[in-house]
Amino acid sequence: MRCLKVAFGMEDDEHLIDAHYGDSEFFAIYEVCEDGSVKLLEKRPNKAKDFEEEHDEGHGDPRKFKAVVSQLLDVDVLAAFRMGPNFLRIRDKTNKVAFFTRTRDLKLALQRLLENFDELWEQVQAKKAEKPPIEE
Repeated sequence: MRCLKVAFGMEDDEHLIDAHYGDSEFFAIYEVCEDGSVKLLEKRPNKAKDFEEEHDEGHGDPRKFKAVVSQLLDVDVLAAFRMGPNFLRIRDKTNKVAFFTRTRDLKLALQRLLENFDELWEQVQAKKAEKPPIEE
């Protein structure tokens, strides 16, 4: 059975963060499968949350991007209500697929991910074939 490992950027146990992905309190790591099954694997603390971004870089500091993605190397999809400037880096420089949930409600976000499972699966397979986990 096909399954995806998904990291949701969270504010609390029920809500995705309404800020940049890298500012999440923690990442809720789920296994989401094509049969509709969903399993919480872990709540992973965001070690990059208090990362000091360079003043000239502001949001979107490439070093913070690497600090965030390096915590999620085992994940296929980064799911968020919103993403900041590093979204383009995630799309262009990693083998991760970014998914915008368009909701902060975790249950609804999981449902939307299931509704888009086939498309996300195809994107993940294409990314894995073309890119390393993080490019310099």
